[in-house]
Amino acid sequence: MHLIDKILKRGVVIGIHGLGNKPPKELLEKWWKTSLGEGLANLGYKRTPFSFELVYWADLVHASPLDPDVTNKKSDLYLNDRYIPGKQGSYDGFSPNWIKKKLLDKLEKGIDTIFFQEKSFINYDKIADLVIRGLFKDLNLYYHHVCAVPKCKGLRARDAIRARLSDVLEKYRNRDILLIAHSMGTIIAYDVLTQAVPYIPIHTLITMGSPLGFPVIRKKIFHEQGRDFQKDKLTPSPENIRNKWYNFSDLDDPIALNYNLADDFQKNSRGVGPEDMIICNNYEYKGKKDAHKVYGYLRAPAVSEVIHEFCSIHKAVVVPDLRARIGRLFGKAASP
Repeated sequence: MHLIDKILKRGVVIGIHGLGNKPPKELLEKWWKTSLGEGLANLGYKRTPFSFELVYWADLVHASPLDPDVTNKKSDLYLNDRYIPGKQGSYDGFSPNWIKKKLLDKLEKGIDTIFFQEKSFINYDKIADLVIRGLFKDLNLYYHHVCAVPKCKGLRARDAIRARLSDVLEKYRNRDILLIAHSMGTIIAYDVLTQAVPYIPIHTLITMGSPLGFPVIRKKIFHEQGRDFQKDKLTPSPENIRNKWYNFSDLDDPIALNYNLADDFQKNSRGVGPEDMIICNNYEYKGKKDAHKVYGYLRAPAVSEVIHEFCSIHKAVVVPDLRARIGRLFGKAASP
């Protein structure tokens, strides 16, 4: 492989955001990159270079982005979850609350039993749809409606949102990809990887604060793929994930109540399936903690280690070869 091919093969980090309206893309992308850099710096990896692009789809659902300059908290454009650096030492000595973990495990088994039972006098799928419609505007629109903004008039929201991610993955299909998906972005990522671009290899997938384990979401996946959930039981992992799928959850994150995806998803033919990690999300704004916010996930030490490892591997592909070629140009060996 020529040097230029190796450079083009360098890894790229792609992010996709989750539920709710967002600030303008440029600002949100800056805050994602800052959070990633903060996490790397906290572990002593200040010089870890990474290419990053954010897949932004809030403009397909909301007419105007959130405005950092709006001070009226009652305004629809008020931004109440801006990037704030994490408190030093907030991750020190973290260990999961095992009592809470056991309670969540029991809750998961109970809900799965209800939603996946073969016969019931109650239609739990309809109840779940009602919950989605009432609590999660964007998720409801994704599954059931056309885009809410004039520029996408007539387009199914699901198709328009998936196209955003598909286009970016196509753009980088010749490079190794680390895909980071947060919240509802994990559903979009799963749908795109399994249906829209199953031919594009993904080196590593990171899901954070994911609702993929909810029975109603898994049932929708089964139905869309034409599978029988009573027969298959486990949801298939995307076949195009080549290396790892890491799933990060904070036990206090209400969107990731089913924090353990490994017992819901079958490994692909390469043996890749979700590897669950319980972490601490240290996001706090004006004294109020929020275990679901993306910035606290992106800078968590376990996430930063994955980012560093991915970037270091792909840096190592290019740098030694470049040194050797420079050395030959000047008639001497390049220093290691």
